[in-house]
Amino acid sequence: MSATSMSPVFLAPGGRRVAVFGGGAVALRKCRHFNGFRIRVVAPSILPELRELAEECVVAAADEDSVRRHIIDADIVVAATDSHELNDSIRDISMSMGRMTNSAHGGGDVLIPSVLRRPGYTVTVSSEGRVPAFPPYVIRQLDAFLDPSYDEMVDLLVHLRGIIRDRIPTQPGRAEYLARVLDDEDVWHMLRSGDPEGARIRAEGMIP
Repeated sequence: MSATSMSPVFLAPGGRRVAVFGGGAVALRKCRHFNGFRIRVVAPSILPELRELAEECVVAAADEDSVRRHIIDADIVVAATDSHELNDSIRDISMSMGRMTNSAHGGGDVLIPSVLRRPGYTVTVSSEGRVPAFPPYVIRQLDAFLDPSYDEMVDLLVHLRGIIRDRIPTQPGRAEYLARVLDDEDVWHMLRSGDPEGARIRAEGMIP
């Protein structure tokens, strides 16, 4: 895949199945990204933490025939064994069968980003496979920068959206108003100083 050909998306589990080959720490990290999906893990040995995440565990080594069998009903395939050669083989078989594929050694058409989850929002970062060490660094920087006031701002905006539906007739007008709230330094100051009620009153007073 070209470094510029990836489209960032959020994908709901929706009953989708993920077939993961590998039972170690790398497979565990990737499975945690697919929390809520129907996960099938295939490996000769499987970590206990991985067993807790998986819907199905197949304790077996992977070969060409078994790979095809285990991914026949999968939506996404993850090659996360400790063998570069085996991961390449799983990746090639999976992609030849039209499955979305992630490989621990690259070359697939699905990349798993670094993720920062907060109660009101989620941030993901990817270098699109070019420098795997970079996204976790950016996430650590964002984790320190995005203080609790950002979650409070999300809550405030959700509240305001419920009010302005009847008071601002057009969607562009609503978007412009919410943008003004986001740019208002006094609202941010109140949120950061522990006065969410004051921030709410000021923001509601800005409704045209």
